[in-house]
Amino acid sequence: MDPQPLRTTVIGSYPFPSWLEYASQHLDQFGTDEIQELQEDAVIAAIHDQTTAGLDVITDGEQTRLDFNLSFYGLLQGLGENEPPRRIFGPPAHDQRGKYAIAGELAAPRGLGAVVEFQRLKRLAPPGFTLKASVPGPYTLSGRLTPNAQYPDRYAITEALVPIVRKELEDLVAAGCQELTIDEPSMSCYAHLENTQCFVDIFNRTAEPVVGSCLLSTHLCFGNFKGRAVGKRRYAPMFPDFLGMKVDEMHVEMASREFAEIEVIEAITNTKRAAVGIVDVKSYYIETPEHIAERVRLCLLYAPAERLSFAPDCGLSQTARWAAKKKLQHLVSGVQIVRQELGL
Repeated sequence: MDPQPLRTTVIGSYPFPSWLEYASQHLDQFGTDEIQELQEDAVIAAIHDQTTAGLDVITDGEQTRLDFNLSFYGLLQGLGENEPPRRIFGPPAHDQRGKYAIAGELAAPRGLGAVVEFQRLKRLAPPGFTLKASVPGPYTLSGRLTPNAQYPDRYAITEALVPIVRKELEDLVAAGCQELTIDEPSMSCYAHLENTQCFVDIFNRTAEPVVGSCLLSTHLCFGNFKGRAVGKRRYAPMFPDFLGMKVDEMHVEMASREFAEIEVIEAITNTKRAAVGIVDVKSYYIETPEHIAERVRLCLLYAPAERLSFAPDCGLSQTARWAAKKKLQHLVSGVQIVRQELGL
């Protein structure tokens, strides 16, 4: 694939419609056919908002997941009870979510569900748009699982998850997926504490079966749980090691950080594409098209147009839908201003 210069894309998740938020908390009141209808209608709504905005690349909005990665645990064998969270009330943070105990050998004989999601997206999306699927990487998935005697630490759990995620990636490509993101926000959040070369090795072994068979990307952010970051928001600890990740495109969070370390995209685009987050999903300031255009011009000081994509900083699931729609519309309009200036 040879993507167009200055293309517009998204990370993966999109806000649930209010009715889906309600229904997801009362699923026992719906029949199985009604639940399938809810899911399909929500995907149609997410597709509509993205295509109306005019994005070049769209996703299913991850409307059928409970969370960008939590729904996958329901498909993993070997898990025990969901441990109670350490805290219920107060400001949102990760300690309000419990972890899963491991009760046996980890496996996913039915897959992780991403193939079904992609097949639904293919069926419902109008022609003319690039379709993207995303799967959390094994290190990120390991973060909600508690080590035990069989898997004594997070790295042991990660190794058990590598073949499961590899198989999901292979199955997505076999299903016709031409653009695929491996989300590893935990790697970027903990890069200042852990061995970054070890992270790169884990990533590359996971991605190996699909390298060269699709446009492969990764999303490096600092967390967005209830609109809050969790990691040390610096890219310096990741580079240059992360340049060894075998991906075609690397997404970096810039808007919420006032474009600190924007120069990192110069290093990225020496060997691959950079997808730059130019819309802040943690803020309800709605960037104007002119403001977006200014940010695009800033990026062009460090990277060529043919190696740049533009997206929100992170998934939009933690942003109210009315704001997400406006942000995407203005993102596309702002990029289009610069495309016209460059004659693209």
